[in-house]
Amino acid sequence: MAENAGHDPLDIIVQLREKHAKPDGVWYGIDVFEGKVSNMLELGILEPLRVKKQAIRSASEAAQMILRIDDIIAAKPTEPKGKGPGVGEGMPEY
Repeated sequence: MAENAGHDPLDIIVQLREKHAKPDGVWYGIDVFEGKVSNMLELGILEPLRVKKQAIRSASEAAQMILRIDDIIAAKPTEPKGKGPGVGEGMPEY
C-alpha cells in the first residue's frame, strides 16, 4: 500500500512492525497521505470485520470457480481426429 502511494515501503514496514510490537499497536496502520505510520483509531479509519470476511469469501469462490472450470476442460474427452487430407475423398488407400 505504501509503494502504491509513492512512499518507501521498507521504511514504513519497519515503522509499522515497531508499532505493532507495542501493546497498543493493534490500531496502527499506514497513513498514505502523510507517508507515515499512524493510529488509525484516532484518525477514524476503521474497516469492519464483515468487509474482510466478505472479501475472503468472494476470493475463495472465484478461485473455486476457476478450478472447477479447469477440471471440466481437463476432463473433456478429445475428439478423434480425421483421417487426414485426401484419405477417404476419392483417393485410394495403400
